[in-house]
Amino acid sequence: MSMISTLPKSKLYLKIISIPFYPYPNSQEKLSSSDVETILKQNHIFDNITLASKPRVIKVSPKSDMAIVWIDIWDAQSGKNAKLLINRCFNVGNNTSTDALM
Repeated sequence: MSMISTLPKSKLYLKIISIPFYPYPNSQEKLSSSDVETILKQNHIFDNITLASKPRVIKVSPKSDMAIVWIDIWDAQSGKNAKLLINRCFNVGNNTSTDALM
């Protein structure tokens, strides 16, 4: 039986801001956690990121058309992967979002 040593992992959470709550034009279909997972897979800045749980989508306010998305990621204890994402921008359709560590 061989043992493989790995560095300890931590679960970190990130807050993604400025994502449209209704991502499809002329539709009342709300942004889902599955939509967020697809968006993350399509953006190269998330290539080495492993989600620790399903993303959580929250509408900013009752009258707003924007959402805040919380994602939990697995990372080294140093936060190496999270540091690569902090204050980075990426496209969501025609919109640009900012990923910020909280």
